[in-house]
Amino acid sequence: MAMSTTAPSRPLGRLLTAMVTPFDVAGDLDLAAAVALATHLVDEQGNDGLVLNGTTGEAPTTSDVEKAELVAAVADAVGDRAVIVAGVGTFDTVHSMHLADQAAKAGAQALLVVAPYYSRPPQDGLLRHFRAVADATDLPVAIYDIPKRSGVAVETETMMALAQHERIVAVKDAKGDIAAAARVLAETGLAYYAGDDAMVLPMLSIGGAGVIGTSTHFSGAGTKALIEAYDRGDAAEALRLYRELLPIYTGIFRTQGVILVKAGLTLRGRSAGPVRLPMVEATEHELSHLRQDLADAGLG
Repeated sequence: MAMSTTAPSRPLGRLLTAMVTPFDVAGDLDLAAAVALATHLVDEQGNDGLVLNGTTGEAPTTSDVEKAELVAAVADAVGDRAVIVAGVGTFDTVHSMHLADQAAKAGAQALLVVAPYYSRPPQDGLLRHFRAVADATDLPVAIYDIPKRSGVAVETETMMALAQHERIVAVKDAKGDIAAAARVLAETGLAYYAGDDAMVLPMLSIGGAGVIGTSTHFSGAGTKALIEAYDRGDAAEALRLYRELLPIYTGIFRTQGVILVKAGLTLRGRSAGPVRLPMVEATEHELSHLRQDLADAGLG
C-alpha cells in the first residue's frame, strides 16, 4: 500500500468549488450563466477545479442529458485551466457507471462518487460499488464520504481497501471524523479534501490536500490565500484568514447550501436563477443572516 509523503498529494488541485447549476426564470438549464459563473470561479476566485453535478449542483433534480450538457459547456469554457470534476454517484451502481462514461465523453477530467444513499449498503457493498465505477472509467475517482446525507459512512478499513485501486485517488471528506481521516492519510496515498468548508484548516493540519467548498463561490480568493499561507509555513496567517472567513464557512449552511449560494449570487448581481423543488428560495430571515455573514467575513 502506498504511503503518503510530507507534501500532500493534490491530484485535483488545492481549492475546488462545488458549483451550483444555474437555471433560467423558467427553471431550465442556463448554460450561458453556467459558463459565466465557472469563468468567474476560476479566473476571479482562484479555483483550481470545479465540481459539477453534486448536491450543491442540485444533481438529484437534473436529468442525465442536463448533466452531460453542463459538463460539456463548462469543460469547453475553463477545462484548459481548471480540473473539471463530475459528480456521478447515485444509489444505483449501473446508473453510476453510465454517468461516469457519459461525463468522460462530455469532457470531465475526474469523477466524484458519493456513497450510495437511502439503500445504506453494508461495507462490502460500498467497496464493490466504488470499485465497479472506478473499473468503468479511465478517469481518476474521488470518493465522497458524507454519512449525514448518504446514511452510511465509508469505514476506515473500507477506505484503505479502496486506496489500492489505481484510479481511486482522493476523498471528499464530510464525515466529521478527523482522526479517521488522519489515519487514512498516514497509511495510504489518498488525497483528502475537506467536504465541509470549516474543516479546511484542520484538514490541512493533518496532511490534507485542500477543500471542495460551497461558500467558496464567495470566499474562494480568501480560502486560496489561507491554503497558500499554510503551505509556506505561515500558520499564524492561515489561522487569521480562517477565523476571518469562518462566519461564511458556517453561515452558508444555515439552510441547504445551494439555497444560500444562489441567494448570495443574486445579491451580488450574478444570478444563477431559482432552485428546483424540493429546494425552496431563501427566506427574508435567511437573507438577512447571509448578508451579515458575508459582511462579517469581509465579503459584504
